[in-house]
Amino acid sequence: MAVQPHNSVIRRCFVNAPWYDLKDNLLDLFLEYGLQPEIGLEGTCLYDEDMAEFRKIHEILAGNGLQCTLHAPFFDLAPGSLDPYILEKSREKLYRAIELIAVLRPRSLVCHLQYEENKHGYVFERWLANSLATWRQLAGKATEYGVPIMLENTYETAPTAHLAVLTGLQTAGVGFCLDVGHLSAFAKTSWRDWLPVMLPWLGQLHIHDNTGEKDQHLAPGRGTFDFPEFFDFLRKNACHPLITLEPHSREDLWQALEYLGDTGLLDGI
Repeated sequence: MAVQPHNSVIRRCFVNAPWYDLKDNLLDLFLEYGLQPEIGLEGTCLYDEDMAEFRKIHEILAGNGLQCTLHAPFFDLAPGSLDPYILEKSREKLYRAIELIAVLRPRSLVCHLQYEENKHGYVFERWLANSLATWRQLAGKATEYGVPIMLENTYETAPTAHLAVLTGLQTAGVGFCLDVGHLSAFAKTSWRDWLPVMLPWLGQLHIHDNTGEKDQHLAPGRGTFDFPEFFDFLRKNACHPLITLEPHSREDLWQALEYLGDTGLLDGI
């Protein structure tokens, strides 16, 4: 499917690309269509990969006029952990992602709070204190590069934890990334419960769709999320966040570009 008619969407958005997939399989596709990656740093690439490899990808992207964002690792990490050993390891791995900012020069670094009410709600104040200490430490380094950290929602059912962290940090170097697919699949709440209170920190969106049953990462329009009303709200509130498309197949990527291009939903965003 040709995507060139939707170049305006391509230029406006980033597209998720796990590091090894981008390096080994997807780079030619991204260069051919001018796609800008949100580079995922999951797994062991932050330990195993030579820094020269990251530098090489940056030079190729920059040489083709393409920018990137970064997505920090989150599997098995607990940046607000009450266990000091787990907390130390979580911070150490996240700090490795921070160090890549100097090499890849991203527009943002997306991270996860990893807050789950059923586990952390009983010890919220202790979790919050450790989480604030983690993000203060990491944000201090990221702001040296002028790159914001964006804290994404995952299993959080309400904006309470994000609001507490971002209010407590009181820094322009940390913002909020709203993942609309996670709202439908995990939070089971509406964007209307989140956006009005999170607007002061909204800096990025993760766009994908699902039927509300699980995190399917479908193209927008293939699930049940109300994208027209959602983007209309952003437009009326003069919001201009970074936007990352998160399809998990090429078919959904092309359909996402077609849907957003044909509907004009990103106009004015």
